[in-house]
Formats: sequence, structure tokens, C-alpha cells
Amino acid sequence: MSDQLSSTKIQCPYCWEVIEVIIDDCGEDQQYVEDCQVCCRPINFHLELDDSQQIQVHVFTDDE
Repeated sequence: MSDQLSSTKIQCPYCWEVIEVIIDDCGEDQQYVEDCQVCCRPINFHLELDDSQQIQVHVFTDDE
């Protein structure tokens, strides 16, 4: 398992801006909230490992 930070681009589910975020590639599923750098609304992040051990990043609004 790796324990490192990496960056990825996501699209804010509120303002639709593409922003770069830092994720912790700790080798396990995670859920957390981080504010959008553009509109400041809370984005729910769900990080999960796929079958090939790659991190998949999913983002949602508060009401999803």
C-alpha cells in the first residue's frame, strides 16, 4: 500500500468548475467533505479502490 498525496482534477457538482484537489492515496476507501475552491460549497468526496487497486474519486452535493 502506498501512503502518499496525489493531485487529481474534479468537476464541482455545484458550480461545474474543474478544480485540482489533493487526495490521500492511503490504499483504502475514504469519505470526507472539502469546500470547492471556486464557490466554497461543501463537496462530498468518496474515494474507493477499484479492482486494479487504482483510486476512483466520486464527488457529490450535500443532497445527493
